[in-house]
Amino acid sequence: MADYFSTITSQLGLPVGLFVVIIIWEAIWTGIAMWKSARKKHLVWFIVFFLVNLLAIPEILYIFVFSKMKKKKPAKKKK
Repeated sequence: MADYFSTITSQLGLPVGLFVVIIIWEAIWTGIAMWKSARKKHLVWFIVFFLVNLLAIPEILYIFVFSKMKKKKPAKKKK
């Protein structure tokens, strides 16, 4: 396993420790965002988090911006 990380990090030009920190950073934010999106029944967001990994940027935006937005309810018709 250590050889695997050292090969990847040497190809990327990153120290092994930084690579491990990036993986942990991504996993934590993705887990939190997926949990929140599942609880709010936001299926599209859940799938995006599952398929896209961009250093947790979409996950952080969802947690602090999009998950707090309220859905607009349709206006009731007056009779």
